Amino acid sequence: MTEEIVEIRDYTIEPEWFPAYRDWARVHAAPWLKANLDVIDFWVDVGLEPEVTGSAPAVSPHGQPNVCWIIRWPSRTKRDDGYRAVFDSPGWREIWAKHPNPAAYLHTNVRFMRAATSI
Repeated sequence: MTEEIVEIRDYTIEPEWFPAYRDWARVHAAPWLKANLDVIDFWVDVGLEPEVTGSAPAVSPHGQPNVCWIIRWPSRTKRDDGYRAVFDSPGWREIWAKHPNPAAYLHTNVRFMRAATSI
């Protein structure tokens, strides 16, 4: 069994701020994050209707997440240390200072997973 995990980050950004957020993410955040973390990729909503199914489907009152990005980590311990180091860095603070509205995050969901073949 491996300790490697992925961190899946989902955000729901306020609709009125989403275009500005998307531009900030494309120009500033995603390139910087990819250069400083093992980011698998960074995705944003393109306006296609989501599919919600199951025996008890429920959508947050804030709607579906409209941003998702995934980071690969060697372990949870390395993630906790690495995450703090990266997001406390002067480089990230410079990127964050360009954010169009840091209060536009209606909901954030962070999950940690392993490949089913490694457990």
